[in-house]
Amino acid sequence: MSTRQKSRPEPKPNTQDALPFACTLEVRDACLCLHVQRAARALARRFDEALRPVELTSGQFSLLTSLNRPEPPTIGSVAHLLAMDRTTLTANLKPLERRRLLKITIDKEDKRSRRLIITAAGRALLHKAYPIWKETHVGVEFLIKRGSADDLRTALISLS
Repeated sequence: MSTRQKSRPEPKPNTQDALPFACTLEVRDACLCLHVQRAARALARRFDEALRPVELTSGQFSLLTSLNRPEPPTIGSVAHLLAMDRTTLTANLKPLERRRLLKITIDKEDKRSRRLIITAAGRALLHKAYPIWKETHVGVEFLIKRGSADDLRTALISLS
């Protein structure tokens, strides 16, 4: 700011328009989206830690597992399965491709489409990672109680 410009005082918040703090507490305590996001982050950390010995993240494990099919899937079908846009999926494929855990090939039927092929190294790594995932998953399921939305919310809170 130049010395000629006068600094303007910050406008004071209009407390009449402020959301009551009780609403903040309601969102904190009841918002399923918030609790799902928190639980997802906590679960990802838990699975990332468990899968660290095989040098995979939880996301990479899910991606490799999604390729474990009788026929190589298209990028579009994997993006749909993992609820990712194609750009994000493509970025997530790169490290696995560099490690030679998968190959990206042109679809023989549709030259505009790409197929994702899990390699022998990818299958071997997935075979090593699966028991780790299974053990971790059983431990996580043990934390979850079944029932109503309140029970689900409580379960999501317990995972975060």
